[in-house]
Amino acid sequence: MARRSAVIPVNGRAGTRCSDRFLAGLVDASAVTFVTHVHPDPDSLASMMGLAFLVESRLGKPTRLTRDGPISRAENVAMVDLLDIDLVPIEEASFEKGEVLVMVDSQPGTGRHSVCPEVPLYAVIDHHDTPGELAEVAFVDIRRTLGATSSLVTSYLMEQTLSPPWRLATALLYGIETELAGYPREASSLDDGALIWLYPLADKDLVARIRNARLPQTYFGCFLQALQSSFIYDRLIISWVNELPQPELAAEVVDFLIRFEEVDWAVCAGVYQDQLILSVRAAVEDAHAGAMLKQVVGSMGRAGGHDRRAGGTIPLPSTAATAIEQVQGELRRRLLKALHIDECRGQRLVSLREMLQNLQT
Repeated sequence: MARRSAVIPVNGRAGTRCSDRFLAGLVDASAVTFVTHVHPDPDSLASMMGLAFLVESRLGKPTRLTRDGPISRAENVAMVDLLDIDLVPIEEASFEKGEVLVMVDSQPGTGRHSVCPEVPLYAVIDHHDTPGELAEVAFVDIRRTLGATSSLVTSYLMEQTLSPPWRLATALLYGIETELAGYPREASSLDDGALIWLYPLADKDLVARIRNARLPQTYFGCFLQALQSSFIYDRLIISWVNELPQPELAAEVVDFLIRFEEVDWAVCAGVYQDQLILSVRAAVEDAHAGAMLKQVVGSMGRAGGHDRRAGGTIPLPSTAATAIEQVQGELRRRLLKALHIDECRGQRLVSLREMLQNLQT
């Protein structure tokens, strides 16, 4: 099945550049605040930075970037620190009269963000497959065929002939790279053009430092637990992590597991505080992972994503072991059904005998 085409209502007019229409709707705003999904990643951080630069350069409006939840993945922390990105926790933000919100790399109504309802949401700029509630949004630019929202934002700067300073160029380059790094590589000509344009402007040494950020001890403990609690069901592998040190580690686990040659699907379900954090990767064409996970989760929580990458959360009724096991059991049953896998007992990725032998040595 072909991917859905881009959604670009932008006030129903054609023939004008998207960046011009985006800026035109902000002329009367007193200030612009940028919001994104929970636990912002490099693509969302860079996209907010790029749009803020655009608004400040062309309209002279004050802007600010927000953070919804903690940033804990080592590479993302390094990006914020090394590029000196100023982020206001969304729960601490106060708003002035005439101020508007712009949501990037996410969509309203998907349950992956916290937005103040009394502040008008002027624009949504994104590349995700999962549809949001967009009827009341004045400016919408959603391009599902793009690999990164940062590429879309870079195209706005190119349209406006605005050369980004090295700090912003570095952020945008890294934001695009992180989204396009998986296999198979999902990218369009616009993504590749943005990378080529940004490359000479960015600090590649700084990108390398961010990409190879130092890792805490908890990272390795989490991976050990993930490998020991990974079960194979035909072409699906599920890793249950009952103590996830940080929510973003679930994505790192499935990025690793999907490389296992005997599976087409990898799922990590990790307990973080009072939620089950979900991350999914697929190694098959037309996987529609976001739609699949949304269907599987249903009313249990929230989920969405791309063709081969998806994520979500399920609130836990209790953190007691029995309550967690019940939610895990229901999730496993739904996953097997959605992927047309017969109910079966999972085979451990690493056998108990091997685990015991390793402990003894």
